[in-house]
This record gives sequence, C-alpha cells and structure tokens, in this order.
Amino acid sequence: SDVCIVADRSSNPRYVAADMLAQCEHDALASALLVTDSSELAYAVKKEIEIYLAKMKRTEIVKEALVNNSAIIVVKDKDINMIIDLVNLIAPEHLEVFHEEYKTLVNRIRNAGAIFLGEYSAEVLGDYVLGPNHVLPTGGTARYASALSCLDFVKTSSLISMDKRDFGVVGPDTMKFTELEDLPAHHEAIRVRM
Repeated sequence: SDVCIVADRSSNPRYVAADMLAQCEHDALASALLVTDSSELAYAVKKEIEIYLAKMKRTEIVKEALVNNSAIIVVKDKDINMIIDLVNLIAPEHLEVFHEEYKTLVNRIRNAGAIFLGEYSAEVLGDYVLGPNHVLPTGGTARYASALSCLDFVKTSSLISMDKRDFGVVGPDTMKFTELEDLPAHHEAIRVRM
C-alpha cells in the first residue's frame, strides 16, 4: 500500500507526518512519499515524524516501512512541472494534494489510484468511510490501471459495420498503410473491394 503527498510551505507538517505514518502502519512493505517544493516543510515533517514515532504502537513495522520504502523529496525552485512529472512516474495508489497550486496539479496528474484534495481529505477517510472504491492499483500500477469498478466484471465485444460508401472513404488510406507495412494480402483484401 502506498501514499504520495504533495505539499508546499502552506501545509501543516503535523497532518503530513500523521498521514505518512498512517500509511506505514499497514505493514513493513508500505510506502509513504512526500513531494514538496519547501525544504522548511520537509524538515518540519521529519521532526513531526520523530515526535509521533516515539508515541506509536507498531513502531518496528512503521520504522521498517519508513527506512526501506519511504522518502521526502524536495523539488528545487518550486518547479510545479517537476512535481507533476514525479507524481505521474510514481503513480501512487493514494495521492494527497495539500498544495496551493492544487488545481494545476490535479488537472495534469494522470497516474494515481485515488486523489484526496486538501488537508482535511485525509487518505485514512478513504480507508473507512468515504464513497469511492478502495480496491486501488498499488506499486506504480496506476500508470496503466484504475480502481476496481463494475466495468471489470463486464465482458464487451466491438461491433463494426461498414457500407460501401463508408468503405470508399477509409479504403484508400487503409491501402496506403498496407503498402507502408509491406503486407500484400492485407492490401489485396482492401483492393478487391475498391
């Protein structure tokens, strides 16, 4: 299970640290990443993690997840494009966005299982009480997969129907493709209909 939190200098470091630790509490293989353009926030979150960690149960599991699978990434020069590229590369199961530029970010993020906007949209709420499905792509699989939906249980077939007039529109271009691919039988299957 994994979370990526995008935060800036306006974010509350206690909230960020608490959410990172909540994710790490799942198991030793969990991952919690913070991507920020503020070194001050990064330092404050690190301090908050240390404070929380001293009071927690399951400390060994959390420490193992923090050490082996988690990180705080500071992006230089408040580079919003770098943040977007990183998030799309990470493709997190859960993405929390606590950034002033959240509209720009969310409109350009393509790879995330579930996106939680704002500091009070804690991912933990998604674990228990919020509406969207919580069977989400983990481990970067959000690059090519979505949350489980009813469509995963539906079998579909494509239905294609062309008449002679429509064929006359697309046939010549299709013949060009067959020539480019050097597939003479494909070419003939179109030519005989022309």
